Amino acid sequence: MKQILVTGGAGYIGSHTVVQFIEQGYFPVIVDNFSNSSNKVVSRIEQITGVLPAYYDVDIRDRDSLKTIFQEYDFDAVIHFAGLKAVGESVKQPLRYYANNVQGSLALFQTMQEFACHKLVFSSSATVYGDPEHVPIDESSTLQTTNPYGQSKLMIENILRDLSLSDAQWQISILRYFNPVAAHSSGLIGENPNGIPNNLMPYIAQVAVGKLQCLSIFGDDYSTPDGTGIRDYIHVVDLANAHLCALTALNQGHGCQAYNIGTGRGYSVLEMVKAFEKASGKHIPFEIKARRDGDIARCYAKTDFSRRKLSWQAQYGLDEMMVDQWRWQSNNPDGY
Repeated sequence: MKQILVTGGAGYIGSHTVVQFIEQGYFPVIVDNFSNSSNKVVSRIEQITGVLPAYYDVDIRDRDSLKTIFQEYDFDAVIHFAGLKAVGESVKQPLRYYANNVQGSLALFQTMQEFACHKLVFSSSATVYGDPEHVPIDESSTLQTTNPYGQSKLMIENILRDLSLSDAQWQISILRYFNPVAAHSSGLIGENPNGIPNNLMPYIAQVAVGKLQCLSIFGDDYSTPDGTGIRDYIHVVDLANAHLCALTALNQGHGCQAYNIGTGRGYSVLEMVKAFEKASGKHIPFEIKARRDGDIARCYAKTDFSRRKLSWQAQYGLDEMMVDQWRWQSNNPDGY
C-alpha cells in the first residue's frame, strides 16, 4: 500500500482527493493546520471509506515537524494542496499570501529533497493565466497574473520547473484548476469556508439555506452575453480523480508538466444562479455591485492535452454539480 503525503488534505479539494486515494488502495497521510478546514473532516472521510486516515495538525512551514513525519513514513509521493486561496483577500494581504504559499512550499520541497521523495502533484490554478489573451486557454498560453494569489502560484510553478531542470529525479505534475464546485455524493464532505465565502457556489448555497441574505454579483458590464463573468466550473470529484491520473502519469516518468483541469465549458454567474435555483427549488436574491480588483471577464479551459496525456476528462455536468452542492449544504447548513 503506497504511502502518500497530502498537504491541506482536510480542505475542500484535499478531502475529496483523500477519499479517492483510499478507495484506490493508497495510504494517504494528511498534514493540515486547519486554518481553513475542520478536523471533523477526518471522521467524515472514515464514514465514507471505512478507513480513518492518519493526520497531523502541522503548518508546512514548520520544517522540524515535517521532518518528523517524513521519518515516520516512506512516502511514494506528495500531493500538495496547502495554501491560502482567496483572490480578493490576497490583494489586501499580499505578504500573508507570499509567506504562507511560497515559503510553505519551499519548506515542503526542501524536506522532500532531504528524504529523497521526488514525486509531486501540485495544486496550481488557472489564475496563472491572468487575463487570458484568448479562450479556451491551453497550457501554452502566456503565464501572467492579476493578483498576489495567482502570483504566488506562478512563483511556485517556476520553482518547480527550476527544480526539475536541476535534478532529473524529480517527477512533477502541475494541475491548473479552474473552478471547483459541488461535493461528494454522500453529502458528508464539501466546501466549508470560514466566515463569508469568497467563491460563488458556497455563497449561493448559503443564501439558499438562509445563512446569507443576498448574493452579490460583482459586475454585470463584462463583454459576455449577460454581462456577468464566465468561468469553467468543475465537479470536485472530477478534480480529485485528476490527481490519481496525474500520479499515474508520474509513474510513467517525466520531468515537470502542467495540465489544465476543467470541463472546457464556461458558465456565467447568472447561469449558475438559475441552475442552482432549479436544483434546490430555492429563490436566490442577488444585487449587482462594482467589479472586484483582479477579476476578469471570461476564463475556461482547453482540456485536450490533459485528456490525451492523463487519460482524464470531467464526467459530471452542471445539473449534477448543483444537486450535489445542494445536498451538501442542505444536510450541513452550518458546515462541519
